[in-house]
Amino acid sequence: MNLPNRLTLARIFLIPIFLAVVTLRIKYGDMIAAGVFVLAASTDGLDGYIARKNKQITTLGKFMDPLADKLLVSAALIVLVELGHLSAWVAVIIIGREFAVTGLRAIAAAEGVIISASKLGKWKTVSQIIAIVAMFLHNITLTIFGFDFGMAAMAVAVFFTIWSGVDYLAKGWHLLKKGDY
Repeated sequence: MNLPNRLTLARIFLIPIFLAVVTLRIKYGDMIAAGVFVLAASTDGLDGYIARKNKQITTLGKFMDPLADKLLVSAALIVLVELGHLSAWVAVIIIGREFAVTGLRAIAAAEGVIISASKLGKWKTVSQIIAIVAMFLHNITLTIFGFDFGMAAMAVAVFFTIWSGVDYLAKGWHLLKKGDY
């Protein structure tokens, strides 16, 4: 269990803490939840950087890292829907894209093809993190920007989510056309 894998596990273990803070409705809970979410999300880039720098890329890490990302973002989106801050269709688009791309990657892996994360996929992730944090800091961002920055950021995240999903499907379409699935 190397440091990058420990960071990924820390991201997974921070999810219940994040959820507890949100659902307990404590004073400043949204700000604390945003902070826990940022802490968890920041481990994503850090674990990958350390793994590449120290040549500690493992099969476990390749599996756990994207799973941890999907769990964190999905948990946040579902909570935002539950709190009435986000329309369910937005969460369904974002989570549905994750299932579709994961499925495509599984099909590709079965064919011996690796579909690596693209720059669009990285933009998607960053835009989702910004949007989720902004949604939790709604009152603060509304005061600073004078408009609902969280919703604007979420619209950008949905745009990148769809664009990157279409890009992945276009790149893997030849695998799906085979018809063996």
